[in-house]
Amino acid sequence: MIPVVALVVAKAPVPGLAKTRLAASVGDRCAAAIAAAALLDTLDAVAAAPVQARVVAMTGDLDAAAASDEIRSRLAAFTVVPQRGDDFAERLANAHVDAAAAAGNRRVLQIGMDTPQVSAEMIVECGTELIGTDAVLGLADDGGWWVLGVSDASMADCLREVPMSRPDTGALTLAALCAKGFHVDLVAELADVDTVDDIDAVRQMCAADSRFVRATAGVMH
Repeated sequence: MIPVVALVVAKAPVPGLAKTRLAASVGDRCAAAIAAAALLDTLDAVAAAPVQARVVAMTGDLDAAAASDEIRSRLAAFTVVPQRGDDFAERLANAHVDAAAAAGNRRVLQIGMDTPQVSAEMIVECGTELIGTDAVLGLADDGGWWVLGVSDASMADCLREVPMSRPDTGALTLAALCAKGFHVDLVAELADVDTVDDIDAVRQMCAADSRFVRATAGVMH
């Protein structure tokens, strides 16, 4: 058992509100179905990882979401906390603190729902790495990041000053952590799913029977 809290920051995949850049190419309902598949694959990976606790920080109307019943069923294996904050950076920082409080452990490993190729083994690798350092950070191909682990949840407070969803968000997050004097170990870089152009690279790293692979089978760039 790895003494970390695995935290998934998630948004209900509501058609018209989920994956809007992807939806511009494939339509609202298809984009929401792909987002739901990515979330469920992510939850499966976290559920299979031998971590001390599993928390989902959720926002959005799950009743209106694609695959809402399946998502609700899967969330039964997690402690669910609401996201709080006025912008995404604030919600991320608060989610770390809330996850630590809910689980009784200050060491938090956080991922999003845009990297359905993440496996339980990757979570184990990142969690194990976190045990011996201040923080771990996994950069994303688009310049953002897909995983952030902190040895104390309060360290994520520096995210409040980092502009999100930009090509330099990953670099700025690394700089913000280092500016506080934290030692940051970089872990594997992954592609995440924001647009139709991202799908092939992510599909290639997913298990052949994953929900994401099935949900994107008919989506061709």
